[in-house]
Amino acid sequence: MAIQHNITTPASEITTNPSQIEPARIALLKTPLSVNMDLFQVLDFCQRHIDELIDCHDHTGRMALYGRLYAGLEVLKVVLKAPLPAHLIERLTVDVKTDDDEYRCPLSTDSETLRAYCAALTMLLMQGDQSFDQEEHISGLLFELLDVLVEDLKAPRFVRVSTGLAMIGGDANPEIH
Repeated sequence: MAIQHNITTPASEITTNPSQIEPARIALLKTPLSVNMDLFQVLDFCQRHIDELIDCHDHTGRMALYGRLYAGLEVLKVVLKAPLPAHLIERLTVDVKTDDDEYRCPLSTDSETLRAYCAALTMLLMQGDQSFDQEEHISGLLFELLDVLVEDLKAPRFVRVSTGLAMIGGDANPEIH
């Protein structure tokens, strides 16, 4: 007499095979990074790494992602000091000025300080001295701070005026093209 096994797995218990995720993570870790990238490219690089970190549950993978994220934040330090290229000025320009506070970051700190906070949290996480709960909270804070930084840096900065472009909340600047 054959024994039949009726195995049913609820949909909530079905998980993705780690071998399916691994090639995507490897590809992400091999993504080129350079100080020649523009601001938005570096921000996207950092966002992709923090997004992958949230879903990564193995220690080795997290350490590799922390390292690449830290490298991205260090490149961001250099890129923040460089002049904006024309194509980014265009993307950061609006035709009609609205409320100055509409585009303001909710934190009253500059981009470099936020970047430094993110780098410090990443370094702390790379040391690996935290409990699982502490690491989860610190990485959550890092995720949120990086999101605030990205939103702030991608928010419109310029408005078109009759004399050229003006900083939102500032004076016209005919030198910006």
